[in-house]
Amino acid sequence: MWDPQQYLRNAGPRLRPVLDLLAHVPDHLPGHPQVRIADLGCGPGGPSEPLARRWPRAHITGYDNSPEMLAEAAAHTRTGRLDFAHADLAHWRPDPAENFGLLFSNAALQWVPGHQHAFPDWLAALPSGGVLAFQVPGNFHAPSHTLLAELRDSPRWRGRVGAASRTDAVLTPAAYAELLAPLGPDGCDVDVWETTYLHRLTGPDPVLEWTKGTALRPVLERLADDPDARDRFLAEYAEALREAYPADADGTTAFPFRRVFVIAAKR
Repeated sequence: MWDPQQYLRNAGPRLRPVLDLLAHVPDHLPGHPQVRIADLGCGPGGPSEPLARRWPRAHITGYDNSPEMLAEAAAHTRTGRLDFAHADLAHWRPDPAENFGLLFSNAALQWVPGHQHAFPDWLAALPSGGVLAFQVPGNFHAPSHTLLAELRDSPRWRGRVGAASRTDAVLTPAAYAELLAPLGPDGCDVDVWETTYLHRLTGPDPVLEWTKGTALRPVLERLADDPDARDRFLAEYAEALREAYPADADGTTAFPFRRVFVIAAKR
């Protein structure tokens, strides 16, 4: 289960990678100006809005498997321009009849184990000039994740919250480039890069609040029926995060966050 309001507490920093990825996508896509776009893992709908502004005559469909996120996204619906549909990205494949010119995904594919195995089908459905563009977090070895994994794997919590999330869900930039370049009859032009954002967070335990919207979701779901246990787990995790990410004298907490960006344009 997703909590859209918790996720949106850091809407500004979470939006910046969307805009940075979007800035590298070509203006003229197949079908321009009435290009067909899929936003894979659209979340609460707001991140789809920059796509609609960039291509004002496009038809964009946001896909997500969270009923909570789709309910939040519904407020952004514009008939014939921006709509939303349920889909599991582990099994979703483009309908060739849709004639998508852009498959766009922001911070979603890390939740899909083996997502790279869908790339051949996704690229095969795109016409020449079609683009696959996505970004994924690359911070699985940062303290925010390693401390969470250690706590989940500790004897006092392992039986309650299950195994820690995988740290190999995202490939290296070089691996993405090597995988995507030969796809399609004539291959792809691939642009891959990584960026570490230094988010300046404020408020009590801001890194904890950030992770509540994403990495902590599986733990919170498993402890939903035991508020006391939930509070104990959060207290332990918060204490570790405060040591790893100390606040400055002005109360601001620096939170480095690495992300991997990929654009593959089909020749």
